[in-house]
Formats: sequence, C-alpha cells, structure tokens
Amino acid sequence: MKKLALAALAGLLSLPALAHDYSAGALKIGHPYSRAMPAGSPTAAVFMSISNSGGADRLLAASTPQAARAELHQHLNDNGVMRMREVAGGIALPAGGTVTLAPGGLHLMLLEVPKQAASGERFPLQLQFEKAGKVTVEVKVESGMAPAHPAGH
Repeated sequence: MKKLALAALAGLLSLPALAHDYSAGALKIGHPYSRAMPAGSPTAAVFMSISNSGGADRLLAASTPQAARAELHQHLNDNGVMRMREVAGGIALPAGGTVTLAPGGLHLMLLEVPKQAASGERFPLQLQFEKAGKVTVEVKVESGMAPAHPAGH
C-alpha cells in the first residue's frame, strides 16, 4: 500500500514537467519559454530545445496570436558587434541531434507585440517543420530578462 501511494505521488509530481514537453513526429520540443518584457516593448523572444531522433528536418516558421509576426533569428558577431539576423531557409535539425534556441544564439523573435505577457502567463505558439508538420506548443513566460551579453563579454 505504501509503495502504491509513493508511486502515485511520484506520478503526480512529474505531470508539470511532462506538460511542458511536446512531440511532432521524431521531434521532441522541450520547455518553450519567453522572458517577461517591459509592458511597452514591441518585441519578445522565445527559446526551447528541439531534439530529433529521426531523419534531418528543418524548423521553417512560427506564428502566435501574441505577435503580428514571428521570425527565426540568430545572434551573429559582426566585427565585434553582436547583431541579430533572420535565419534564411529555416533552422536545420540534424538527424539524431539537438538544437537549442537560447538567449545569445538561435531564437524565435516575436515582432509587433501589442500586449506583453506577464511572468507566469502562457501563450500558444505554432511551429511549422519541413517534415514533421505543424505542432502547437504553449510558451511559459518566466520572470527576469536575459542578459544583453554573456558574462565576460
């Protein structure tokens, strides 16, 4: 009886973690999140990990009712100046690999955001993959802005 109760409790405790992971074919999308932004900011960014246990695929596009546009972006070092650029042709997802969308690297840029979501809120985001098709994930808004530059730079 005690083992059954512990197993049930362990199952219940794991539900929130499972609820924030998504699948699209061979792709596993982990922890889609955004940082809370100032109320008047017209932009926001979304981050996540995408693991691919199948053949090569590509993230082609994203959309959300949270913004007028969503673009695939990356940070590039342009002669010592960090610049953000749209990724042409989508984000490659190699077979058997994991791609991390994170501050300071690849990310989804939300543009023309009419109203910023507050910390703790969630919003839908539809991802379009070349082979896996469309999947809708829920983006969790977390407190705290990401640093403008990595520590030490």
